[in-house]
Amino acid sequence: MSTTTVENSAGVAKDASKGTAPRKVRGREQRSRLGSAASHGILIVASLIALFPIAWLVYLSLGPDKDDYLHPGGIWDKMTLDNYSFVLEHTNFFDWLKSSLIVSLGTTVIGVFAAATTGYAVSRMRFPGYRKLMWVLLVTQMFPIAVLIVPMYQILSELQLIDTYIGLVLVYCATAVPYSAWLLKGYFDTIPFEIDEAGRVDGLTPFGTFFRLILPLAKPGLAVAAFYNFITAFGEVAFATTFMLDDEKYTLAVGLQSFISEHDAQRNLMTAAAVLIAIPVSAFFYLVQKNLVTGLTAGGTKG
Repeated sequence: MSTTTVENSAGVAKDASKGTAPRKVRGREQRSRLGSAASHGILIVASLIALFPIAWLVYLSLGPDKDDYLHPGGIWDKMTLDNYSFVLEHTNFFDWLKSSLIVSLGTTVIGVFAAATTGYAVSRMRFPGYRKLMWVLLVTQMFPIAVLIVPMYQILSELQLIDTYIGLVLVYCATAVPYSAWLLKGYFDTIPFEIDEAGRVDGLTPFGTFFRLILPLAKPGLAVAAFYNFITAFGEVAFATTFMLDDEKYTLAVGLQSFISEHDAQRNLMTAAAVLIAIPVSAFFYLVQKNLVTGLTAGGTKG
């Protein structure tokens, strides 16, 4: 028996002889009421800070005049939904929404498929230059949009894809796939390689193993990649403004610019349209939220 154990036993016996119970030691998981209250207070404050801009945008959208944002206190007595009615009935909002959904969903499907196959190939296969491929994908993210617009416009012009949905989808995939491939490669690294070997033993081809075994296990990573691709295409402005010439083919992000001109700014209508634009993004986030946090953190647990 060690000296420390003997001393602890003697101390407990001494306390018992005096009629006092041994002092309980609080575990790490047992927090005091003060600590719990402080944690909840910090979370509440952080939530209010995050929600305030959204609430303020909704509040400004209820003002009937375009200059109400300068005097927000007067909106409370004259709140109205006329801004929403005007945006839905007298603008091309639904055409913009259709264009945004076509482009965003197309970018999501094509981009996630390309990123998943690329990430899986680099994670599992050791072909010549597989490391350089990932670095090349990373380098493409270093170029600013202003540098990419001119060459991309020339390429789309030669392919006769200017003012087409497929042209804009390909442009967004070119910008979103590199990051998504890195993300999914890190997630595929966390999936045991024995699963691939089991698929080969059962007679599956590499594509069969990928689609039937790996992809079902990679749903959290795919959800994050899908959300990133969707947001990239849904909120982008520069490429959509340059490559889409027809007003009816504008995306929602570009359509917002129509409320502000050189001599006028209809901010009440713009805020109402912004609130309506947030609805599809919120719905998409709700669909993938179960796997979003898991997918964001899983890629960093390898090694």
